[in-house]
Amino acid sequence: MAKDAARTIPFIAAFRGAALAGAVLTASAFMLPAAPAAAQEAVHAAPFDVETLAEGLDHPWNVAFLPDGSLLVTELPGRLRIVRGGEVVPEPVAGVPEVYHAGQGGLFDVLLDPDFAQNRVIYLSFAHGTPEANNTRVVRATFDGTALSNVETIFDASPQKDTPVHYGGRMALKGDGTLLVTVGDGFDYREDAQRLSNHLGTVVRINRDGTVPEDNPFVNDNDALPEIYTYGHRNQQAILYDAASDRIYEQEHGPRGGDEVNVLEPGKNYGWPVITGGTDYSGAQISPYKEYPGMEQPWVEWTPSIAPAGMALYEGAMFKDWEGDLLVTSLVEMSLRRIDIEGGAPKAQEVYLVPQQTRLRDVAVAPDGAILVLTDEEEGKILRLTPAKASGS
Repeated sequence: MAKDAARTIPFIAAFRGAALAGAVLTASAFMLPAAPAAAQEAVHAAPFDVETLAEGLDHPWNVAFLPDGSLLVTELPGRLRIVRGGEVVPEPVAGVPEVYHAGQGGLFDVLLDPDFAQNRVIYLSFAHGTPEANNTRVVRATFDGTALSNVETIFDASPQKDTPVHYGGRMALKGDGTLLVTVGDGFDYREDAQRLSNHLGTVVRINRDGTVPEDNPFVNDNDALPEIYTYGHRNQQAILYDAASDRIYEQEHGPRGGDEVNVLEPGKNYGWPVITGGTDYSGAQISPYKEYPGMEQPWVEWTPSIAPAGMALYEGAMFKDWEGDLLVTSLVEMSLRRIDIEGGAPKAQEVYLVPQQTRLRDVAVAPDGAILVLTDEEEGKILRLTPAKASGS
């Protein structure tokens, strides 16, 4: 089980000293040489055709599917856009709260309430604050088709920090209807990921009204923040819940190496920065440990880094052999990866490049089974991937 905050802090001091001492286009055959990973990687021709569904989006970050077939798309600078019939509606959604847009900060995820068809409630995560004091915020609001109203803050990560990076900001709904939110370590505050007295480097679990579930793992620990579900994370860029396996998958950036996918269990410590497969950007050693008692090992690890960004569970009719597998977008590789899962374990990986050759921010599975990929650029696109047509058809 996870250590409590009081016992973790003395260890961090010793660890820190040790670390410093170590100072429509067809994607038929576009494949990228794969980096080593926990699961064997295979090279295959990309089995999909690619078309541009929408374009002209400024660093699109996340997408949600509305019941009428249109899309809600977040843009990092702070706009929430509607895409309808393949066109971006010219006017952004009104009433979006002001975001702190600097560095990696901005508007992150948009998530529909499970009862959206009846209550029209959505959730937004974003960076909030000033250069001197900022962190991750989550609000809930009512969406009437053109504007937000009844905007209410339901979570503010603490403490405030003075870095414009490592926010996390991804959200997912657990099977019980509670909300999971990732909070990054703030970059300059990595030791705080081992302290339960703050939200940095954690995944939090809250009710959809912002209250704390009674069965959270640290709810009765006076030295811990009750929202914390797991800790010891760096910069979590994806999280999802798989109802079939009752698993939570979380994905995070390492530094130079040590990118991870983890299977989360309540109260567990996922090790950062005490254990890591990566090194500092300067080349210095972060930690001498790759294992440590009471800390979890990654389910998948990538060294060198691929900079994983989005992640989706494939459930759909178009790519039937991929059912239950994970799809991962990469910023560095500019690739889409598929993690083939068999018996609950990662068996193999396939790595595909789309012809656009650009950073890929997010991936989502549409209701019809098509795969949507968001490109990370000023003139960003939503790409739609469908099974490749037979040659000559």
